[in-house]
Amino acid sequence: MSDAGARADGLFAGADGALRCSWCEATPAYQHYHDHEWGFPVTDERRLFEKLCLEGFQAGLSWLTILNKRENFRAGFANFEAEKVVRFGDADVKRLLADAGIVRHRGKIESTINNAKRVLELREEFGSLAAYAWRFEPSPSSRPKQVTLAELRTFTTSAESIAMSKDLKKRGWSFVGPTTVYAFMQAMGLVNDHIEGCGARDAALAARKALTLPR
Repeated sequence: MSDAGARADGLFAGADGALRCSWCEATPAYQHYHDHEWGFPVTDERRLFEKLCLEGFQAGLSWLTILNKRENFRAGFANFEAEKVVRFGDADVKRLLADAGIVRHRGKIESTINNAKRVLELREEFGSLAAYAWRFEPSPSSRPKQVTLAELRTFTTSAESIAMSKDLKKRGWSFVGPTTVYAFMQAMGLVNDHIEGCGARDAALAARKALTLPR
């Protein structure tokens, strides 16, 4: 496939010759994230909570902006260990608002602290955030037979992301709208939206096939 043809299909050929989804073209770090994280199934509690929080911070910004600040976010929010974040108080909010290394948005900072409390509540009911989140994995029959650029442009939410968003909000979570939740699902492997022909697509599918769902 020529480079021009690949771009028309939502893919690009990297310096190593591999085809990747075109959204990650900007930087090597973005390509590494695409190749090794995005769309690969995650059951780790810390990573799931972190991603829900960072997707909330992303609203109105690009994911690359957040990715470039991710280590600063981790440092500021106790590595997104919910048990530690729940203990944050006014002094921590003030500290984070003064931290130029993150997105300084009071509402989103306070939301992260609130949502840490909600994580602990979910664990009481479901055993883990992972067990809760993976309940909303779409049925394969509801997914497109081929993930193309045209298909992806229609997928900013799904029935499952809408349902999960509504349920989280009912449980007191904030900054978890349907689009935010769908982006979370894409990144954490609940859906595989690597475009057909992307070199990472089959690896992500294989990882999902090998996954034992949390209970």
